[in-house]
Formats: sequence, structure tokens, C-alpha cells
Amino acid sequence: MVHQDPQRRASASLRERRRPTGWPVGSFSTYEQAQAAVDMLSDREFPVAELTIVGVDLIEVENVTGRLTWGKVLASGAGSGAWLGVFFGLLMGIFGQGWLMPLITGIIMGVIFGMIMVAVPYAATRGRRDFTSSSTIVAGRYDVICTPSLARQARDMIAESGIAGQPAPDTRAPRPAENDGEDA
Repeated sequence: MVHQDPQRRASASLRERRRPTGWPVGSFSTYEQAQAAVDMLSDREFPVAELTIVGVDLIEVENVTGRLTWGKVLASGAGSGAWLGVFFGLLMGIFGQGWLMPLITGIIMGVIFGMIMVAVPYAATRGRRDFTSSSTIVAGRYDVICTPSLARQARDMIAESGIAGQPAPDTRAPRPAENDGEDA
């Protein structure tokens, strides 16, 4: 069994929360495209540990999934309570004389307990949130960034592969414009 020093774990956690650094080598409209680019680089034996996929322009999207009523709330509580009651009823039945009475008692108590546990918070909202929803964080685009020493190579490999998305612009200093003999 491997034990890790708590201070070492904390410093590793802080490293993970740092803002990623590097040069952009590709910009993609979906995570799947960015993932495909990194996978392609991996297949070509590029050192992918030098890459990071970064979601940019994050927004929270809440999808409303339905109307919430007292009936749905109580049915949900009864269902989850019944399953909890089955678990405890069977557990008590295993260690007791019979298994049927503990099972029935567990289900009934679970249904009652489950309905109370969902009814109290729902009543506290007083109808201010009578809908169900699911939330997710979505990025406007996904950038693949790379350490500066390998960024040009990664960008060129992504551009040559034809993977959907836009390769990042060349980050080298622009070349001086050649003067074709005309004065500006």
C-alpha cells in the first residue's frame, strides 16, 4: 500500500490548479476535435505530456428537463426511500430470525422517511423553483497548448493532419516586409 505525504498531496493539488502556460497549437470548436488532435499527435509519438487542452469562453448551461409537482417530488422520495428500506430490511433479515418482516418494515419505513426528506426542502422553496433541470459547463472553443520548445512542431503536425479546427497562428516574430522599391 502506497502512502503519500499530505504536504506533497497538497502541493500536487495546487500545481493542478495553476493556469496552464504554453503556446496555442490548435483551436477547435468541440472537445472531441481537440482530443482527436492530441490523439493524432500521440499516434505519431509526439510527447503529449507537453500538451494541455483548455476550454475557453466558458458558460454555464442549464437545461430545463420538466415541471416539478408535489406528486413527482413525493414519488421520487418514496422510490429512493423504498430502495434504502430494501437494503436495510435485507441486512436486518440476514442477521435476524426471519427475513420477510424486516424487509416489509424496512420498505415501509424507507418510503415514509424518503417522502419526508424530499417534502421538507421542496416546501421550503414555496414554489420558486417548480422545474427540474441539469446544468453543465460548456466552452466556446477548446485550445490545445504546448510548451514553447515543441509548439511549432505540434502546430505543424496538426495543420498537416487535416483535423477539423483551426491551427493556431504562427507565434514567431513577423519577418520584416520586403521593400519592393516603393516608398510608403
